[in-house]
Amino acid sequence: MASTALILAGAGMLRGVARTLVADGWHVVLPCRRYSPVRAQGGVDPGRAIWVEARWDEPAELARRVAEAMEGRSVDLLVSWLHETYRGPVLEAVEPLMSPAAPSVEVRPMAEAAVVPEQSGRPTQYVFLGDVSAFDDTRPLGQAEIVAGVRDAVERALTGAPSARHEIGHPRPHPSVPRPRVHGVAGRLPRRVSPAAG
Repeated sequence: MASTALILAGAGMLRGVARTLVADGWHVVLPCRRYSPVRAQGGVDPGRAIWVEARWDEPAELARRVAEAMEGRSVDLLVSWLHETYRGPVLEAVEPLMSPAAPSVEVRPMAEAAVVPEQSGRPTQYVFLGDVSAFDDTRPLGQAEIVAGVRDAVERALTGAPSARHEIGHPRPHPSVPRPRVHGVAGRLPRRVSPAAG
């Protein structure tokens, strides 16, 4: 029987991660408000993506619909990228659906936490997202860079790695304080005339 991954991230945000898991033969359950199909690419025995209509502000109903879609299977991998407002209630609601050995990957903004949160026993890879690219701090952190970093964290989780913190990108650099401009002021100041030499 294929392994099952639950991705709690909204339509499109981690589509690349879902596509990779499907190509590797996983059944991937994707709860979100809008239908967002994921087509399998490659893979000898591809799995499938299962969309479940759900809302983050209704965690119990979300968990019920996910359980129904899984048809008695347990979650073997959890990947979440949820706003802080919904994260606690949603993760608590889906916890009973997870197998005891299932690892977790949590994606969070870098500004939200300075350290890896304390563990409750489940190995978790914490991925913290910066504001700008790790390769060029003049451009925002892009989707491709995020997906590559989350894929790496998923691979580590599936190898049984202990909980760890991963950073993708950097915080936005603080702008330097501009020096005061005197342009235009000098023309309004009285000029000091030097006596002529001679």
